[in-house]
Amino acid sequence: MILKEFQNKFHNQLDAIYGANEVVSFFYLLTEHYLGLNRLSFALNPSIIIDELNEIKFQDALSNLKKEQPIQYIIGETNFFGLPFKVNKHTLIPRPETEELVQLILDEQRTTNNQQLNILDIGTGSGCIAIALAKQLPNAKVYALDVSVEALKIAKTNAKLNNVNVEFIESDILCHAELVSVSHKFDIIVSNPPYVRYSEKEEMKNNVLKHEPDLALFVNDDNPLKFYEAITEFAVNKLDKNGMLFFEINQYLGNEMKQLLTEYNFNNSELKKDMFGNNRMIKGIKN
Repeated sequence: MILKEFQNKFHNQLDAIYGANEVVSFFYLLTEHYLGLNRLSFALNPSIIIDELNEIKFQDALSNLKKEQPIQYIIGETNFFGLPFKVNKHTLIPRPETEELVQLILDEQRTTNNQQLNILDIGTGSGCIAIALAKQLPNAKVYALDVSVEALKIAKTNAKLNNVNVEFIESDILCHAELVSVSHKFDIIVSNPPYVRYSEKEEMKNNVLKHEPDLALFVNDDNPLKFYEAITEFAVNKLDKNGMLFFEINQYLGNEMKQLLTEYNFNNSELKKDMFGNNRMIKGIKN
């Protein structure tokens, strides 16, 4: 089949679901992933004929997109902080807002100029936060913890892919008895834990609800800060004096998060807005 015909087919079957601009983005991601063909090359050669094997790949991708499967899962990879990451159904797809969390940490380190750091990322998923920090702070010792064995497999693959050393720990932050193996003290603890309340599901798109792991997304409405409280309690004991705690948070629970950090005697807790103007990050300093 001529590749241009597949492009038309994508628009005919997907525009009503995603909109034409999003479909264009999907199509070019697939042409680059399957054919090594960028947008300019396609524009110069719209009559390129694809072989039967690649035709099957494009058709499978089209079928999965119609089911609203995320394009990142279809091609098995994404980018985060300028780095390549493998992703699958066991890992949350990294968001641009989480890149802002990484940048916030880096900005703080430039201010303090502390190069010898111990950093712990809790709930690492694909490893995006830990690996991006390890890449940007080569003198730091970075640890990453997750309860999911399958997520840790992907995270370890991503560490190798990006040529960084991260020590991965399989453990449940909600079960402190399991955390005895974490004997280190840290300068920074960071986490992007589950924070979407089940009552907020209606605000989310089907590609997230149907395909991304509930374990990494949702918390019960009656205790939406349970991960934050567990991590903050852990951080009280595991952060060095003046160590810093960073969270990505539910935009509706900023005041509650400030109160939580105050209750655990963290100083200078400060909310930060994301690119969309929502309260999305908070930092605190241990007494």
